[in-house]
Amino acid sequence: MYTTTWCPDCRRAKRFLTQHDFSFVEIDIEQDPAAARYVLGVNGGRRIIPTLVFEDGSVLVEPSNAELARKLGID
Repeated sequence: MYTTTWCPDCRRAKRFLTQHDFSFVEIDIEQDPAAARYVLGVNGGRRIIPTLVFEDGSVLVEPSNAELARKLGID
């Protein structure tokens, strides 16, 4: 999950994943220039976070909790 410390949507997504016992790796795009470039590349030049990359290679950008639930198979 590509995030920053100041992002409220990032905190919400992290809270959702943690509450549902999903592990994730958090990468702060303000601390990692390569991560920032990746986020720009995957989002058409826009710096949109959180950007979540899943093991199957799929990407969710700024997903709602409902979108995360669907992706993760949570009712």
